[in-house]
Amino acid sequence: MAGTKLDEIDRKILAELQADGRMTNVELAKRVGISAPPCLRRVRTLEESGYIRGYHADVNPRELGFEVQVFAMVRLHSQAEADLSAFESRCRAWPLVRECHMLNGEIDFVLKCAAPDLSTFQNFLMSELTPAENVASVKTSLVIRCAKDEPGVPFDVLEERLAKLA
Repeated sequence: MAGTKLDEIDRKILAELQADGRMTNVELAKRVGISAPPCLRRVRTLEESGYIRGYHADVNPRELGFEVQVFAMVRLHSQAEADLSAFESRCRAWPLVRECHMLNGEIDFVLKCAAPDLSTFQNFLMSELTPAENVASVKTSLVIRCAKDEPGVPFDVLEERLAKLA
């Protein structure tokens, strides 16, 4: 199982940084119960190993004038690997697309989009997304409100699973 290669201190470091990526190394070390130098070495190892992909500010889109969030469910004509990869590349190039997930089932991709207003999103939908090569159909759902937006993974669930395996 993924995550078992990490010891308890590594998992604590990841959980603490996930909750607050801006804390100092000294504070992090104190929270996980080790001294600062080995803590910093562990953080660097976790970064180099790919467990930590980066550090980001949790920016409030509405405060910056992005009033519209939309989920777009995209079905493609072809699911050949080259066509899937081409669509993913296209999604990475579209600024309004903030997340792109390939799915199993009727829908091939779900895109999370952010736009300053409905007309900006509609323009993107009509001029870029819908006419894009290999796109068979697009269904959209406008976000009314968000009840939960938790980053990362639930470390308490991981610890519970590891305890059962021990």
